[in-house]
This record gives sequence, structure tokens and C-alpha cells, in this order.
Amino acid sequence: MRLGINTFLFTSPFTNESTSLFSKFKKWGFETVEIPVEDPSHIDPAHVKAELDKNGLVCGSVCACMGGGRDLRGTPEQQQAAMDYMTQLIDQMVVLGCPSLIGPVYSEVGRADAVPEKEYKAQWKTVVKHLKKLAKYAQKKGVTICLEPLNRFETDFINTADQALQMIADVGSPALKIHLDTFHMNIEEKNQAKAIRKVGKQLAHFHACGSDRGTPGNDHIDWKPIVAALKSVGYKGDVVIESFTTDVKVIARAAAIWRRMEPTTEEIAVKGVKFLKKALAA
Repeated sequence: MRLGINTFLFTSPFTNESTSLFSKFKKWGFETVEIPVEDPSHIDPAHVKAELDKNGLVCGSVCACMGGGRDLRGTPEQQQAAMDYMTQLIDQMVVLGCPSLIGPVYSEVGRADAVPEKEYKAQWKTVVKHLKKLAKYAQKKGVTICLEPLNRFETDFINTADQALQMIADVGSPALKIHLDTFHMNIEEKNQAKAIRKVGKQLAHFHACGSDRGTPGNDHIDWKPIVAALKSVGYKGDVVIESFTTDVKVIARAAAIWRRMEPTTEEIAVKGVKFLKKALAA
């Protein structure tokens, strides 16, 4: 398992200039970088790839930023905007040498409201239709889409591993896998280790986040059974710290980070990677 860092901890949006962070990431002990591309126009993927290579890093994943009216179950315009956006991300990933598009690829983040069962089923069919098309494109390009369940405050659509597995089954593409996150699972799953084992070989990406979105290891999560479960299913993908702070105002507001979780953002990265290295080696 490789250890990665999501750049939202330090900046938003990520641009060509943000590659100046890479030397720090390497020095701290990270192997991969997870890049949220808020708009494809923000980066030149060839430039970002060159800077990664220069620092001995790889882009392990591109994070789909599902805001701004990108929604596979929204209006026809929102559905098209989401498809166009993620298709562009896949094209950029090829240049970046990045294997995985990750995140809540099905809906706009923050859309969370109970709907009648009939409407939910209709939304589900619409998302399945779009993900079949997107997964076909991803497979053609040699990359994988990793669908992430979010907690109930961020979506009403896919909250649990069971729901994610159902979507995977309904889409039926080898290019669509599952992405689990300890922060979301801490809210939605009865038992995180059991959820990981249930997902099994469909697990293709993993976020290791503190229970309060702070430093993994400086929280109440029981990490030992989580690590044991990852090893038991043969997970060999990236383990990425995706924590947020009040320093990045746009993301802090989106993730409801109203207070400082840790003394510094650097501490989250440095102490987090040190903890995860030890935990994964146990």
C-alpha cells in the first residue's frame, strides 16, 4: 500500500503553481499525490506530470469535485455538465499517468434531502445509465473510476458500502470500483472493518481520515481492525490522507470545518503519514 496526500489540505484550487508543494510531500514521506481538479482549465497535466517526476512522486488519483451544478441525477444540463467534466478529467489522467478517478462521481456534494422511493429509483436508473457510459470511456482509456459513499450530511444518495456495491452491480463494468473513507464510514457503517471485507476485491481506493477530519491516529477510530481488514482483502492501492483545515477557506466551508482541528496543516500531514506507516507495517 502506498501513502498519499490530498492537496485540499493545503490549497484550493490546485493549479500549475501548486506543484511547488511536491517537494514537501516527498520530504515528509508521501509516495503519491491526490489532486482535486476543480476545473480542467486550472492545470496543464503535462506540466504537473513533469513536476511529479522531478520530485519522485506519482499522481495516484484525481478527485472529482462534484459541485457547481455537476450532478448525474440533476437536471439534464447538470447531468451533461457532470459527464463533460469527468470525461475531461479522464483525458487529463491519461497525460498524468494517473490510474484512478475518485470521489462521489454520482451527484453534487451537499445535495441531501429525502425523496419519495419512486423518485429515488428513477434517479438511480439515471445514474446507472450515465456511469455505464462513463465507465466504458474509462475502460477504453485504461483507467478506473472509484465511487465513494458519503455521509448523510453530504448526500442522500449513496451513504454505505452496501449501496455502493449495488451501484457497482447495476453498472456492471470492470472499470467501476469502490472508494471507502474512514471519516464517512465512521458515521454510516456499523463496523468499518466489516464494510471493508464486504467490499473486498471491489475496493480500489482508500481515504484514511481522522474521525474529526483531523490527523489519522489522533482520533477515536480503532485503526487496527481497519488495517487488518485491508490486508485480508488483499488491498494494495493507495491510502490517502484527506483532511481539511480552516486555512483553505473554500474547502473549510464546503466540509463544515468551523474550528482548527490541529495546530497546523503540516502537523496533520507529518504526524498522519508517520502514524499510517507504523499502522500498516504492524
